[in-house]
Amino acid sequence: MKTTQYFDYTRNRLDRAEIKEKWIEFVIEFPEKTEVQSDGRIRKWAKITEIDKYLRVILLEDGETVHNAFFDRSYKENKE
Repeated sequence: MKTTQYFDYTRNRLDRAEIKEKWIEFVIEFPEKTEVQSDGRIRKWAKITEIDKYLRVILLEDGETVHNAFFDRSYKENKE
């Protein structure tokens, strides 16, 4: 998994340390929702059923380099 220096740094925070690499890979491969930001970065969300939380993963414009990953408490489940 390719990552940015920012991601490597923030991954050491207590609130991010519990995020497993397999969860990040799951979100990238099977997102419930995907958005492209104005700067070209890509946001992806998916529910991590093991812990009943939504994980947001931010990728760089290349679609494969992880820039950020965190549990998104404000994400609303897609009811469609």
